Formats: sequence, C-alpha cells, structure tokens
Amino acid sequence: MRFNKVLEDIKTYEAGKPIELVVREFGVKPEEVVKLASNENPIGTSPKVAEVIRQNAEKAHLYPDDSMFELKAALAAKFDVREENIIIGAGSDQVLEFISRALLNESESVLMSAMTFAMYEIYARQMGAKIVRTPSYEHKADEFISAYKAHKPKIVYICTPNNPTGDATAKEEVLRIIEAVESDTLVVVDGAYMEYAAAKDPKYAIVPNDLMGYENVIYLGTFSKAYGLGGMRVGYGIAQGSLIKELYKMRPPFNITTLSLAAAIEAAGDNAFVETSIALHQEQIVRYEAFAQTHGFDYIDSYTNFITYLFPDAMDSTKISDALLRRGVIIRNLASYGMNAVRITVGTARQNDIFFKHFAEVIG
Repeated sequence: MRFNKVLEDIKTYEAGKPIELVVREFGVKPEEVVKLASNENPIGTSPKVAEVIRQNAEKAHLYPDDSMFELKAALAAKFDVREENIIIGAGSDQVLEFISRALLNESESVLMSAMTFAMYEIYARQMGAKIVRTPSYEHKADEFISAYKAHKPKIVYICTPNNPTGDATAKEEVLRIIEAVESDTLVVVDGAYMEYAAAKDPKYAIVPNDLMGYENVIYLGTFSKAYGLGGMRVGYGIAQGSLIKELYKMRPPFNITTLSLAAAIEAAGDNAFVETSIALHQEQIVRYEAFAQTHGFDYIDSYTNFITYLFPDAMDSTKISDALLRRGVIIRNLASYGMNAVRITVGTARQNDIFFKHFAEVIG
C-alpha cells in the first residue's frame, strides 16, 4: 500500500510506559509500581469531579452537548473572555492538530525551540511543513525574533512552561516575541503547565486576556495536569472570535465524551483541588532539587509538575531508566531528544520515597 510521502519523515510519538506493561514484562506487583513519567496529577482526580463522573456514568450511551455551553461558560467566567473566544479539544493537543490542518502546507514552515513538545513537529510534518528550531531549548526572545525574520514561518510555538525541560519564559519576553511577528503568522502560547508557573513566580504567569489584543495569537490550556483529568482528555484554545471560528471548521462533532465534558465542567470551578495539587508539588519538588545536589548532577529549575535531571557523561540516562523500570519505577528517558537526561513527575511523598530509594541504589 502506498502512503502519503510526508509520513516518511514522521516519528511516532513516544508516550510514557503504562503500569500494565511493567507488571506484564517485569513481574512487579501493580501496587508496587510508581509511575512518574507522564506528568499526571499524583493525587488523582478531585473527589467532587469523581462524584460527577459516577453520576453521569448512566449517560455514557448519549452523545455530549456538542455546543459545550456549560464548559465554555465556566472557562469564560474564569478567564474573563466570551464563549465565542473558546474552542474545546480532546486535550490541548487536538487544538494543535486543528491549527496545523487549518494553516499549514508543503510551502510553509513552523518555528519552535530546540527542544519542546514533540507534537508541534509531528502535526506540522503531517501537513508537509518544514521545521525551524532555535539554538536553545529555552525560549529566548532574540533567538526567536532572529529565526522568525530569517524564515517567516506560518506558526510560532511558545511552550511556557516548556515540556520536556520544565523551564518557563517570562511574560515580558513572550510579548516581545509576539510584537515582532507579523499578523499573517500565528503565535501559539501553550500554557499546559501554567498553573504551576504562576504559583511559583508571577512574572511567568500568562492568562488569555494578556493575549486577546492580538488577532494572531492563541492561548492553549488543559485539564490534564493541575486539574487531574489526564484520562478525560479535555483541553481548550482561547483567541479572538475570528480565529476560533476558522478552527471550528476543523473540529469533528462530539470531540470529547459525555463523561469528559461533565468532569471538566465540575473541575473548572474546583479551585481548592488545584491549590492542593500545587501546594503538594511545591512541598515535594525541593526534595528532588536537594537529591540532585547531594548526588552531584544538575537539574533544570522547574516551573511545572516535573523536574528534568541532567546527567554527566559518567551516568547514562538510558541505563538508569531501564534499571528503574525493572524495579517498577517509570520515568521518562530524554535520550530520544538528544539529551543525557530524564524527566520525572514529582509524585506524592510516598511515591517520591520509593523513587529516591531505587534511584540511589541504581546510580550507586
């Protein structure tokens, strides 16, 4: 069978390994597996949201309200925007797909940092577009502006905080990049981890209203991280109504589920759960920083719910990740990104205790 030629240059996205795989391949008991690879919320889902999911289970045979009126109204109130400024996706990455399909073709290019969310490149390559990267994994305004002027890409991706590195870009720098971009180029500000950055340092906090004055900028957010709904797959894009109207032409009907919609509506108003999640994270991440300092390797200062450990040549991220996997500890090896590094979701106190124990033994 002959497939589209653009598929030849696309690498399949590598998702975090599931608990079931570790149980099946290495014989580790399910209750002994610690999954710290996919940046899920370690305390799970809000009890209020879990109850709403149970209450709506009997409606699983029904399609959801395709207008998503209640969810849009909740997000509009939360961010002080209008419902027509919002599009809902099955995760914010589906909104990324809409954007690529709406704007890209083989004559266009996209601009991103040297190391960032893999789906930016995958969606662009699906449309035959070219990839331009800045020299640094950080989103340095001067590098982005220089690359933009040289290549005039159709889309500029700003991932802040950045995945998989965990660093963040100050709002002032983000706005400087946006101001340098002409109106025919779309700037995507991906704030999947923004709740964590805003809690750590206000200068990194960006809300949709900071960007609504620009007709060529869209803000992306998700319920998968701080809100604890990774398994429900709900994200959103917020931009001027004219842009959202065009993206709606890419959206299939009923693109999130009845249960996902009910869960997201409840989660949008459950600020107490988000605050609890962030407080736990802030309490526990200092342990990871101290552990790295004690054992003599570097880490990237994190504004997310994960931390990236950078290893010297004497340590091998692949060997370390594989050894931990056999012990039932799942982390993300960043060797596929060209880094001798690992990304670790900051877990609960118990999960982190287990990680530190096994990690110390493995590197010892």
